[in-house]
Amino acid sequence: MVEAVNKIEPAAGASGFTASDNADKLAYEDYARCIHCGLCLNHCPTYRLWGLEADSPRGRIRQMLLVDQGKLELGDSFVRHIDQCLDCRACETACPSGVEYGKLVEVARAQIEQNYRRPIFSRLARSLVFRHILPHPQRIAAAARLVRLYQRSGLQGLARRSGALRLLGLEQRERLLPMIDREFFFSRLGSTFPAQGKRRARVAMFAGCVAQVAFSALNDATIRVLTANGCEVVVPNGQVCCGALAAHAGVRDVARQLARTNLDAFLGEDFDAVVTNAAGCGSTLKEYERLFAPGDAAHEPARAFQERMRDVTEFLAEIGLVAQLSAVPLRVTYQDSCHLVHGQKIREAPRKLIRAVPGVELVEMVLADHCCGSAGVYNVTQTEASLALLEEKMHDARATGAQAIVTANPGCLLQLRAGAEIHHTGQEVLHVIELLARAIGGPI
Repeated sequence: MVEAVNKIEPAAGASGFTASDNADKLAYEDYARCIHCGLCLNHCPTYRLWGLEADSPRGRIRQMLLVDQGKLELGDSFVRHIDQCLDCRACETACPSGVEYGKLVEVARAQIEQNYRRPIFSRLARSLVFRHILPHPQRIAAAARLVRLYQRSGLQGLARRSGALRLLGLEQRERLLPMIDREFFFSRLGSTFPAQGKRRARVAMFAGCVAQVAFSALNDATIRVLTANGCEVVVPNGQVCCGALAAHAGVRDVARQLARTNLDAFLGEDFDAVVTNAAGCGSTLKEYERLFAPGDAAHEPARAFQERMRDVTEFLAEIGLVAQLSAVPLRVTYQDSCHLVHGQKIREAPRKLIRAVPGVELVEMVLADHCCGSAGVYNVTQTEASLALLEEKMHDARATGAQAIVTANPGCLLQLRAGAEIHHTGQEVLHVIELLARAIGGPI
């Protein structure tokens, strides 16, 4: 198993956010790009839910600017409105002025992390997850084994039947737990998988963090699809969590340390591309440069790394499929993963791959690029809003008559699978890669 990342020491105060770090400073122009036109409003999930200006992109940007200028208190109200944002970045797609909303909200959350004292339980939970588990692969594995014991020992069924989860207010959150794998993907780190036939490319695979304990089969399928299409796949040792969850939560010192560790792991060899099957990870990996100020030793390596970074659907669409595909008679609909379509601006590549599978009928759902409510840990921290968005999504998915919902991000897979169960749609939920793997043949 990969060794734990170097110990992360906070750079300033309990939060570790360094106010003087230029990578976390914004200019007035960053805010001023928002011209308050309102074209983002109908694309914002929380504005559509509640109809409040303070929970719209332009409303949040206005609050960020006022806090930055010292004209608004960084207090409970501001924190609530920023926390309620999914950071889905749909507003970026709708914006005619090129507002980089994702960057703005992450810096706002870093300010909150530095300057706002959350309730003690929240502080402890955030510290446990972002500082003491996610940066350490061995601790992720240990936590996963505990969850697996809960799921497979009968305790889960007992907790659900007894009503204890409902009494503790955990009933809905518990349904979103990923099913933990019997065998973890960590054992593949350091391995190389040869291309089938003539080698067309040599790629490094980013394996993720939670994905290595809950989506090992998806990672294995990714390797199989890549090798079947002429790619030699290397899974570098020493890689750790991408840092997306920490960056989105404002815990940027942790995100920076994780980024440095990954840069060391991936930049030591020559690869045609670094690929990931997780759209949320890919969006952050492609923006590593944002974590480091110009002049930081990691700034240029981060830029070089993100130029190689590709979502696996993006990469396969670029090089073209050469593997022989068997027919998969299936009517499917596609749900755009937010950080693929809005963060990485990739819309057509996954659809191109889906259409390439013989026997598959792709039926577009309405509002396919609206968030399903997963959004990293949003479905845990803002469960009620997350489930309201999921209900809308499952209604739209059911209306297509599709037998399966296909998407491109593990977090979306978890959310949509929970939605299919909660709303009894009877639909299978697959990653694009799992659909391709099914057409290639072999285990999924």
